[in-house]
Amino acid sequence: MGLYNRIIFLGRSGNLREPMAMMLAKESFMDGQIEILSRGLVVSFPEPMNQKAEAVLISNGVTVNNFTSTPFTEKDITPDTLILTMGREIKERVKKSFPSIRPEQIEVLTDYVGEELEIIDPYGGTLTAYGLCYESLKRTIKKLVKIINEGE
Repeated sequence: MGLYNRIIFLGRSGNLREPMAMMLAKESFMDGQIEILSRGLVVSFPEPMNQKAEAVLISNGVTVNNFTSTPFTEKDITPDTLILTMGREIKERVKKSFPSIRPEQIEVLTDYVGEELEIIDPYGGTLTAYGLCYESLKRTIKKLVKIINEGE
Protein backbone atom coordinates (compact mmCIF):
# COMPACT_ATOMS: atom_id res chain seq x y z
CA MET A 1 0.00 0.00 0.00
CA GLY A 2 1.30 3.43 -0.91
CA LEU A 3 1.08 6.56 1.15
CA TYR A 4 -2.15 8.42 0.57
CA ASN A 5 -2.58 12.11 1.32
CA ARG A 6 -6.27 12.10 0.45
CA ILE A 7 -9.14 9.72 1.06
CA ILE A 8 -12.45 10.07 -0.77
CA PHE A 9 -15.53 8.22 0.44
CA LEU A 10 -17.62 7.70 -2.67
CA GLY A 11 -21.21 6.58 -3.06
CA ARG A 12 -24.21 7.11 -5.29
CA SER A 13 -25.70 10.35 -3.93
CA GLY A 14 -22.92 11.51 -1.64
CA ASN A 15 -25.23 12.79 1.10
CA LEU A 16 -25.70 9.86 3.50
CA ARG A 17 -23.07 7.19 4.26
CA GLU A 18 -20.27 9.10 2.56
CA PRO A 19 -20.40 12.25 4.74
CA MET A 20 -20.96 10.09 7.83
CA ALA A 21 -17.77 8.16 6.99
CA MET A 22 -15.94 11.40 6.19
CA MET A 23 -16.87 13.04 9.48
CA LEU A 24 -15.96 9.94 11.51
CA ALA A 25 -12.63 9.70 9.69
CA LYS A 26 -11.89 13.40 10.20
CA GLU A 27 -12.36 12.92 13.94
CA SER A 28 -9.90 10.01 13.84
CA PHE A 29 -7.21 11.65 11.68
CA MET A 30 -6.92 14.67 13.96
CA ASP A 31 -3.46 15.66 12.74
CA GLY A 32 -4.93 16.85 9.43
CA GLN A 33 -2.14 15.16 7.46
CA ILE A 34 -4.71 13.39 5.30
CA GLU A 35 -7.39 15.30 3.39
CA ILE A 36 -10.71 13.50 3.82
CA LEU A 37 -13.59 14.12 1.43
CA SER A 38 -16.92 12.65 0.45
CA ARG A 39 -18.29 12.55 -3.07
CA GLY A 40 -21.30 11.25 -4.95
CA LEU A 41 -21.37 9.65 -8.35
CA VAL A 42 -24.81 11.06 -9.19
CA VAL A 43 -25.06 14.61 -7.84
CA SER A 44 -27.18 16.85 -10.07
CA PHE A 45 -27.09 19.72 -7.57
CA PRO A 46 -25.57 20.14 -4.10
CA GLU A 47 -27.85 18.59 -1.49
CA PRO A 48 -27.66 18.88 2.28
CA MET A 49 -26.85 15.80 4.31
CA ASN A 50 -29.69 13.34 4.76
CA GLN A 51 -31.64 14.61 7.81
CA LYS A 52 -31.69 11.28 9.64
CA ALA A 53 -27.95 10.78 9.06
CA GLU A 54 -27.32 14.28 10.40
CA ALA A 55 -29.51 13.62 13.45
CA VAL A 56 -27.62 10.39 14.23
CA LEU A 57 -24.24 12.12 13.91
CA ILE A 58 -25.29 15.01 16.15
CA SER A 59 -26.78 12.65 18.76
CA ASN A 60 -23.40 10.86 18.84
CA GLY A 61 -21.50 14.10 19.39
CA VAL A 62 -20.15 14.47 15.85
CA THR A 63 -19.92 18.06 14.64
CA VAL A 64 -21.86 18.66 11.43
CA ASN A 65 -21.14 21.92 9.58
CA ASN A 66 -23.32 22.99 6.63
CA PHE A 67 -22.54 19.92 4.54
CA THR A 68 -23.59 19.74 0.89
CA SER A 69 -22.96 16.85 -1.49
CA THR A 70 -20.26 17.22 -4.16
CA PRO A 71 -20.04 15.32 -7.46
CA PHE A 72 -17.01 13.09 -8.10
CA THR A 73 -14.97 14.40 -11.04
CA GLU A 74 -11.72 13.68 -12.86
CA LYS A 75 -10.11 16.50 -10.81
CA ASP A 76 -10.58 14.41 -7.65
CA ILE A 77 -8.18 11.77 -8.98
CA THR A 78 -4.58 12.40 -7.99
CA PRO A 79 -1.77 9.85 -7.59
CA ASP A 80 -1.98 10.08 -3.78
CA THR A 81 -5.78 9.63 -3.54
CA LEU A 82 -7.42 6.53 -2.10
CA ILE A 83 -11.03 6.14 -3.23
CA LEU A 84 -13.21 4.06 -0.93
CA THR A 85 -16.65 3.24 -2.30
CA MET A 86 -19.70 2.26 -0.30
CA GLY A 87 -20.36 -0.78 -2.50
CA ARG A 88 -19.11 -2.99 -5.31
CA GLU A 89 -21.58 -1.60 -7.85
CA ILE A 90 -20.26 1.94 -7.35
CA LYS A 91 -16.66 0.72 -7.56
CA GLU A 92 -17.31 -0.95 -10.92
CA ARG A 93 -19.16 2.09 -12.30
CA VAL A 94 -16.32 4.39 -11.26
CA LYS A 95 -13.65 2.13 -12.79
CA LYS A 96 -15.52 2.18 -16.13
CA SER A 97 -16.25 5.93 -16.05
CA PHE A 98 -12.78 7.01 -14.86
CA PRO A 99 -10.13 4.83 -16.53
CA SER A 100 -7.33 7.02 -15.12
CA ILE A 101 -7.88 5.47 -11.66
CA ARG A 102 -5.21 2.88 -10.90
CA PRO A 103 -6.64 -0.44 -9.59
CA GLU A 104 -4.88 -0.07 -6.23
CA GLN A 105 -6.44 3.39 -5.75
CA ILE A 106 -10.04 2.23 -5.53
CA GLU A 107 -11.63 -0.28 -3.21
CA VAL A 108 -14.90 -0.97 -1.44
CA LEU A 109 -14.49 0.44 2.08
CA THR A 110 -15.44 -2.79 3.84
CA ASP A 111 -13.22 -4.92 1.56
CA TYR A 112 -10.30 -2.59 2.26
CA VAL A 113 -10.55 -3.16 6.02
CA GLY A 114 -11.23 -6.90 5.69
CA GLU A 115 -14.95 -7.03 6.45
CA GLU A 116 -17.28 -9.39 4.62
CA LEU A 117 -20.44 -7.28 4.50
CA GLU A 118 -20.89 -3.87 2.92
CA ILE A 119 -22.26 -1.00 5.00
CA ILE A 120 -26.05 -1.17 4.57
CA ASP A 121 -27.67 1.89 2.98
CA PRO A 122 -30.39 2.94 5.46
CA TYR A 123 -32.06 5.36 3.01
CA GLY A 124 -35.81 5.44 3.61
CA GLY A 125 -35.49 3.36 6.77
CA THR A 126 -36.14 4.13 10.40
CA LEU A 127 -33.91 6.28 12.59
CA THR A 128 -32.78 3.01 14.19
CA ALA A 129 -31.53 1.81 10.77
CA TYR A 130 -29.50 5.01 10.44
CA GLY A 131 -28.11 4.44 13.93
CA LEU A 132 -27.03 0.93 12.96
CA CYS A 133 -25.39 2.33 9.82
CA TYR A 134 -23.51 4.84 11.99
CA GLU A 135 -22.29 2.09 14.34
CA SER A 136 -21.11 -0.03 11.38
CA LEU A 137 -19.29 2.94 9.88
CA LYS A 138 -17.70 3.79 13.22
CA ARG A 139 -16.26 0.27 13.58
CA THR A 140 -15.12 0.22 9.95
CA ILE A 141 -13.47 3.65 10.16
CA LYS A 142 -11.56 2.56 13.31
CA LYS A 143 -10.14 -0.34 11.27
CA LEU A 144 -9.36 2.00 8.38
CA VAL A 145 -7.46 4.40 10.64
CA LYS A 146 -5.37 1.54 12.00
CA ILE A 147 -4.55 0.29 8.47
CA ILE A 148 -3.65 3.77 7.19
CA ASN A 149 -1.53 4.58 10.26
CA GLU A 150 0.34 1.29 10.03
CA GLY A 151 1.02 1.93 6.35
CA GLU A 152 2.87 5.19 7.03
